[in-house]
Amino acid sequence: MKALRSALAVAVAAVLVAPAAFAGPKCTDAPRSQWLPEHAMQERITAAGYTIDKFKVSGSCYEIYGRDKARRRVEIYYDPTDGRVVKQRGDE
Repeated sequence: MKALRSALAVAVAAVLVAPAAFAGPKCTDAPRSQWLPEHAMQERITAAGYTIDKFKVSGSCYEIYGRDKARRRVEIYYDPTDGRVVKQRGDE
């Protein structure tokens, strides 16, 4: 019985912590009507030298998975209202 309670406690903790671990940044509070069109944002990103493998809306951000000018993998979150980088991860 004690093992069952311990397992249940671990499962509940995992459910409560997991969404926070995978949540992306908050990029904007602006309504979607004020966002740059997706195709315009993609053009800006490629003009900056990035290759886009995947482009998506992630919460209040535009998010890409792709490669930078040096062909390193990147994951970048952009503010969809002005195109600024909010968070970036990549191969170091």
